[in-house]
Amino acid sequence: MRLLRRRLLCRLTWTIALALLAAVIAPTGLAPATESHTERHEPHFGCFEGEIPWVRFCDLVQFSWMQGYDDPATPNALNRVGVLKVGSPFARNVLVLIPGTSAGSGYFVPLAKDIVNRTYGRWQVWSVERRENQLEDQSVVDQYKQGEATSQQFFDYYLGWIVNPSITNHFLPVPDASVPFARGWGMNVAIEDLHRVVEAAGRFGRKVVLGGHSLGGSITTAYATWDFNGEPGAKDLSGLVFIDGGSSPVPITPDEATQALQALQTGSPWLSFGGIPTPFAGLFSTTGSCAAVYDKDSASIGYTFPLLPSNLKPPLPPGEAPTNEAQFGFGVSIPSSPPNLVAVQVHAGQIADSGNPRPWERDGAITPIQRYGAMLCGKKLKLDGSAWYHPLRLTIDSGAVADGNANPAQSILDVKAIHGADLPKGTPIYAFGAALGGQNVLDAARLLAQQSGIPESKLTLINRADTYAHNDPSAASPENDFLENLIPFLGEVEFSPRLR
Repeated sequence: MRLLRRRLLCRLTWTIALALLAAVIAPTGLAPATESHTERHEPHFGCFEGEIPWVRFCDLVQFSWMQGYDDPATPNALNRVGVLKVGSPFARNVLVLIPGTSAGSGYFVPLAKDIVNRTYGRWQVWSVERRENQLEDQSVVDQYKQGEATSQQFFDYYLGWIVNPSITNHFLPVPDASVPFARGWGMNVAIEDLHRVVEAAGRFGRKVVLGGHSLGGSITTAYATWDFNGEPGAKDLSGLVFIDGGSSPVPITPDEATQALQALQTGSPWLSFGGIPTPFAGLFSTTGSCAAVYDKDSASIGYTFPLLPSNLKPPLPPGEAPTNEAQFGFGVSIPSSPPNLVAVQVHAGQIADSGNPRPWERDGAITPIQRYGAMLCGKKLKLDGSAWYHPLRLTIDSGAVADGNANPAQSILDVKAIHGADLPKGTPIYAFGAALGGQNVLDAARLLAQQSGIPESKLTLINRADTYAHNDPSAASPENDFLENLIPFLGEVEFSPRLR
């Protein structure tokens, strides 16, 4: 245990802490997976601004695991994929959303509720929980959400123990040696898992639109162009949505693919987000966001954490501290969030000029910090919106998707996204570019359409790179340019003939 702590202290330098209370992400033995659960909510989230809903169970939020791809190298108990469903199971249309790098299904819940509300229950939203999230130890997160653990106990269990040897009951990372099979959790496994989700969503004649944020956009392209017994995945879809993410049309080279695989075999199965060793980027995201949501006005414990670098600490006079909400906001909100954390950023306001502990002020920003915190924490859910373990292989494989065009790297990585020119010609595509992807997201979507002869009239292309941070498309409220364009797009899908 001393060796483990010493090694972690050496590795958790200021680079690690760059995501403390900010990362959006994206035990000895395997932590038990969260079992299925259902929650009913009063119509406060929509249904529909307090009006009596005409669609039964429009206020339903339900999570469950389903049987996933039977990967031979993976223990049977982990061959599962999760789905968080928001809205009525009687809806005739389903929007399936794929989270980005190191993100979990809880990330989309506030947006999903808005969609259900704005479509008057005619759409249900399914958010995908990838199989790697079964490895997370959510035990004390759940206790904290239920008021059964204090903020100090919560922080100590997941992070405080690293610098305090007296804390003996604490989280233990999953050793790389216990999950060698995770090196194979690449695009093929993710697409096959997703195929089970899409098939389930499309039962009973429901229309299915597939979309994704960030890396989820690349997975969306991969699925739409994937070879399923000679047919593209898009044949079962009624539309595609890209949220500041997509596939680069230029693939990695065969040498790059080979070198990446070789390095993977001798290294960790997991992606190090910003150089932060797994699973700490996810822990920073979950602890920071949950403290901001469940204990927002108390002085931040993370502010005094010795591994938190000075550029993530609000410059306050000695003896003062920020609130949990302000500490979280300072790390993720433009302009205080460091430039190298562009993947976690929103426009959510600024720290106040006075007060001890110092509070957070929205100051006209487009994203409420509480909404963003709820996205990452998984407010009122038995899961969160972060992924503590993100398979490096999935990120490697995304470089070979190439807008669905066959290339040499695909054969090396077992990527089958080859039907980039075979999408149904009536497929509607909505692409929204923000600060990270910008115009590139729109260009990739347009190229995908051109390859298959999809007319320009079927494209909705919006670039808000100058005004929307990477996570604002899902987090901004009540005014949200992404949502304002999504609703008519979904309406067109709903009332259009099925694609052939």
